[in-house]
Amino acid sequence: MADYLLSQRGNQQVGENWVYNLVKRRPEIESKFSQKYNYERAKCEDPKIIQEYFDRVREAILEYGILPEDIYNFDETGFAMGLCATAKVITGINSIGWALPSYIIFKAKKYTRLGWFEDLPDDWKINISDNGWTIDKIGLEWLKSHFIPLTDGRTLGKYRMLILDGHGSHLTAEFDRTCTENNIIPVCMPPHSSHLLQPLDVGCFAVLKRHYGQLVEQRMRLGFNHIDKIDFLTTFPKARTMAYKAQTVRNSFIATGLVPFNPDRVYQQLTVRLKTPTPPLSRSSDTQSSCLQTPQNPRQFKRQMTTMKKRISRHTRSSSEAIGEVFTRASKVYEMSINKLTIAQKELHDLRAAHEREKQKRQRSKQQISYEQGITREEAQALVQAQIEASQAVTTAPAELELPVSHPPVRRQFRCSGCVVAGHKITGCPNRIRN
Repeated sequence: MADYLLSQRGNQQVGENWVYNLVKRRPEIESKFSQKYNYERAKCEDPKIIQEYFDRVREAILEYGILPEDIYNFDETGFAMGLCATAKVITGINSIGWALPSYIIFKAKKYTRLGWFEDLPDDWKINISDNGWTIDKIGLEWLKSHFIPLTDGRTLGKYRMLILDGHGSHLTAEFDRTCTENNIIPVCMPPHSSHLLQPLDVGCFAVLKRHYGQLVEQRMRLGFNHIDKIDFLTTFPKARTMAYKAQTVRNSFIATGLVPFNPDRVYQQLTVRLKTPTPPLSRSSDTQSSCLQTPQNPRQFKRQMTTMKKRISRHTRSSSEAIGEVFTRASKVYEMSINKLTIAQKELHDLRAAHEREKQKRQRSKQQISYEQGITREEAQALVQAQIEASQAVTTAPAELELPVSHPPVRRQFRCSGCVVAGHKITGCPNRIRN
């Protein structure tokens, strides 16, 4: 917001240490970040366990001749889209800084909506599960139809290494057999150690969720209190683009000691050091009471103007300094008002743009697709087109048969039994006249 206000005055931006200097000047807004330390993770931060893991990695690299460019890591993470809905995203990254297309898992029983794919990148896939979590079938399907086809053309050596955690969907016999058949060497990390050894956890997921949270926060400021699947699919690709920079991915492999291979990067983090926070500096009482405060509402502004008029009328010698101070603060109030107006205009512009996106979202297709595997946008559109063609073929009526031309029926004349005698018609029959 500070950058935006400065941009209205020209091509200016705040400095690199602006936030630090602001907090230093204003101790009352000082913030502190706390992080829970899990007991299970603490137990697994045993140097012996970590060393055994790196020994397995080193042995696999030497035995199979795995190149640094052929080392991958993949994991899934959850996103809270709204108050009740969640999504899982499987992501794979490569040590040279490349990230595989995302694989999204939604909670659904049977059907996928066509409208989900309108803003989705072509090579991304969407799958569904009953509870929104990864299951054995989805993990195997990701390996076969996503990871292997996308990395086959990028492999420089004969073997690829895949670093993964101990999730149950990664430890099936079918998953292991598929890796063996495709020259993939899976290496499983010790339990509760992903915060130290998994590149995605160390350097990518936190950045990704921070950018996603910022985009959601912008939407919440505009009055939208619910994030549905379409909102998630519109916002998440933007967050991923901002978070998955090539250098960020490479730094993640460096920090976990994988590429270049350097276990000391992890060993030096195993000692937990407790730090005593430094108490914030207190502002001197002289600074708090030396001058009038900047008015924050019309009543305070009016009160300061009244004080200024009284001092002008008295013409005291010391009143000139006080008058100058009041004028300074009055100009500051005017500047604050202009800034608030600028912010309000920006919020109005964003609100109109958000409502326009909502109108477009309501126009998306709600057609449902039944599919048992992960599916891309192109595959979804092809499946819907096939369903439309099949339904048209069923509902088309056969051509009508040509019937022979028939003459209009002749109405039979009424006659009684007394009008016919031996097959001849009697014209003067009284019964005919009476009837």
